[in-house]
Amino acid sequence: MQKEITIQIPFDKINDDVFIKDIIKEETNWKNFHFKILKRSIDARSKRIKYTLKVLVSDSSIPEDDIIFYPKYQNITNQSPVVHIIGAGPAGLFAALKCLELGLKPVIYEQGKNVQERRRDLANITKKGIVNPSSNYCFGEGGAGTYSDGKLYTRSDKRGDVDYVLKYLVYFGASPDILVDTHPHIGTNKLPHIIEKIRMTILENGGEIHFQHQLVDFVLNADSSKILAIKIKQLVTNEIIEVPCQYLILATGHSARSIYQLLYDKTIYIEFKPFALGVRVEHPQEVIDSIQYHCSTSTELEKVRQYLPAARYSLVHTEKTFSAYSFCMCPGGIIAPCATDVNEVVTNGWSPSKRNNPFANSGIVVAINEKVIPDAVKHPLAGMYFQQSIEQKAFVEGGQNLYAPAQRLTDFVNLKKSTSLPDCSYRPGVTPTNLKNVLPEYIYQSLRNAFVQFNKKMHGFITEDAVVVAPESRTSSPVRIPRDKTTYQHIQVKNLYPCAEGAGYAGGIVSAAIDGINIVQSIKERIEIS
Repeated sequence: MQKEITIQIPFDKINDDVFIKDIIKEETNWKNFHFKILKRSIDARSKRIKYTLKVLVSDSSIPEDDIIFYPKYQNITNQSPVVHIIGAGPAGLFAALKCLELGLKPVIYEQGKNVQERRRDLANITKKGIVNPSSNYCFGEGGAGTYSDGKLYTRSDKRGDVDYVLKYLVYFGASPDILVDTHPHIGTNKLPHIIEKIRMTILENGGEIHFQHQLVDFVLNADSSKILAIKIKQLVTNEIIEVPCQYLILATGHSARSIYQLLYDKTIYIEFKPFALGVRVEHPQEVIDSIQYHCSTSTELEKVRQYLPAARYSLVHTEKTFSAYSFCMCPGGIIAPCATDVNEVVTNGWSPSKRNNPFANSGIVVAINEKVIPDAVKHPLAGMYFQQSIEQKAFVEGGQNLYAPAQRLTDFVNLKKSTSLPDCSYRPGVTPTNLKNVLPEYIYQSLRNAFVQFNKKMHGFITEDAVVVAPESRTSSPVRIPRDKTTYQHIQVKNLYPCAEGAGYAGGIVSAAIDGINIVQSIKERIEIS
């Protein structure tokens, strides 16, 4: 007999199996049993911090281990239907894996480099302030998530099987803990190795991946009912090749602005999509730990840190005129330079798997819609241009050397220009300034009001030791590429499949992967019908 129960234990008993068994015994009245933790979360709402555990208990045999996952790939031959995929992020890679399962041949084109070669371009950004527009934190094998944390938390369970994606990641080398933790996380230090294994699996089973190949054009037939060919620019040789194409998955991510411009120029229907924009706020991690874990002394904090991970937070404040919230919170993390062009500054955040860096950072962003950008009603790229203008202002205000403009949080709230800054993890570096020179008045004042409210929820949030770094501008796509809800096809170009974040239909690694999987399943169904 098996049953699932939920128990709570003191945080310092999380590694004490004897204590956990005693609690289970009280709950079940079973003397002899085996147990397995299915889900684990922290309840730190009061000073009596607890772990909440969802446990599978068996009174006979050891509960089956459902972590083991062995995908089955079909033989991909030259006669297999070919699916072309633009972009080797999570959507593109998981679409390719699904192709292998369903007997389709995936052919991926990625404008960036593979994960190993990509490291050199990231080093040039942080050490020299040099951006390669084709290979950076946003572009390259694995997409933006590869070097931006590997967070796996999602609310997309209605769109597909979240556990299927997580088990696939465990199969390729992620810790089984991602199947248990409420907010699973791989870590930027581990994710590249997983991406490499996915690439080798695709190649070994007959798929193709072409790096430094950029989509530059579509060739449509007269009535635009299908794609006849795509034009790919090989960035290494500057050669343009034309590739016959029957099924095209567009999985380019939310920063592929050249794709949005291409679609607009070819009068392929796209539309403005609401997004969010703001700043990165960084605190010493011990400040966040002390607030979230209710520690008033260093002794209390030291004990807590033996058993609990670096603390995170989730904050929201809404008024009649604006909505602001935390985004992509990175405990024990680093603020990363995520510009994709030479004259802009963009910030994001990431954490290593241990989340053991001395700082905590989070995007704090304001919702942007047609009321904020009136031109969005007339022009589908108005949101993209809005992003660009702020990123370019940040580049100038930071010193035109990829330094980010920054302000002490206390100065931000008190409308003062900062003359000095606390230590900050952002490299190449930060420049003290007044962020009113970068952010539109609406965004600045909304953030200022939100910070005051956040400080009431987390007393001590506003501190001299916190720094505000601008801008956090790539929260999601400012453009939607509309598609049919059932077939996933573009509403005009029937063999074009807008996919995941870049199309405005996903928001993170897992949801993007699910979207890629769903599209391939739809393509397979279409092939079988025809």
